[in-house]
This record gives sequence, structure tokens and C-alpha cells, in this order.
Amino acid sequence: MKCPFCGEIDSQVKDSRPSEDSASIRRRRQCPSCGARFTTFERVQIRELTVVKNDGTTQPFDRDKLMRSIQTPMRKRPVQIEQLEKVVTSIVRQLESSGETEVTTKQIGSMVMDALSTLDQIAYVRYASVYKDFRETTDFNEFLDDIKHLKVVADKAATTSKE
Repeated sequence: MKCPFCGEIDSQVKDSRPSEDSASIRRRRQCPSCGARFTTFERVQIRELTVVKNDGTTQPFDRDKLMRSIQTPMRKRPVQIEQLEKVVTSIVRQLESSGETEVTTKQIGSMVMDALSTLDQIAYVRYASVYKDFRETTDFNEFLDDIKHLKVVADKAATTSKE
């Protein structure tokens, strides 16, 4: 592993342990050249994913970009970073286990929308405003009306199934 301080190619692993979510390995490293210590994380990657954007261009899947896209609507919301890590890990696992090497931004966006709808309603609406490209306040009203309608339908179905 390359030292982020001096650029030395080799570094020594001083300690390894699973991360809090057990989805990665946390390694404490030390550079033999400059003596600096730093931490790295290793994650299992089932397959190499490529993202197909709306304009047809492709780029490698970036887990950190997914995390940032979820953190933005979550700003100032009462949700812990560990919860966001679990959401991102879940989405990545679903994408990797789908069997496809190419995924569309629409697929990813839909998965994020589903996750945010159960995690935090305000973040869900914030994300939707960008994902669905809201242009006017009426777009928000229509979206919120759809959410209310779906909740009413779900509540009726839950009541019916209990009887």
C-alpha cells in the first residue's frame, strides 16, 4: 500500500481487525520510510460494476460517490453515519449480486429512493427533488400527494390483512 505522506510503495501492516459493520477489514499501517501511520479499509468486491449514465456514457462504479449522494439529502437529519454505511453496503451488495456488470443510474437512484423512503422521509423528498428533476413547487406537491396516497393504500391493505 502506497504511503499517503511520502509516496513510498511499501508499508507494513501493524494491526488488522474487522470494521464495526464487519463488511470490511480495518488495517493500521506504518511507512518504513517516513514512519507515518495511517489506516486503510478493505472491502470484498464480488464483481467490477460499470455505471451507464443517462447520456449513454459509462464510468466505473464508485461506492464513495454513492455515499456522498446519500449524505447530501441527509445533511442535518438525525441519522447516524453507521445507518448510512449499512444502506450503501446493502445497495452495493444488491447491485453486485444482480449478476449484471452494467447498472444504470436509474437503477441506482431507484434503490436509493427505496432506502431513503424507509430511513428518513425528509431526506427522501430532498433526494427525489433532484432525482426526479423537480422544476416548480407543484412538482413537490404532486410527489407528496403520491406519497400520501401510497401510505393510505398501504394502511388499508395492512388493516384488511389483520382481519
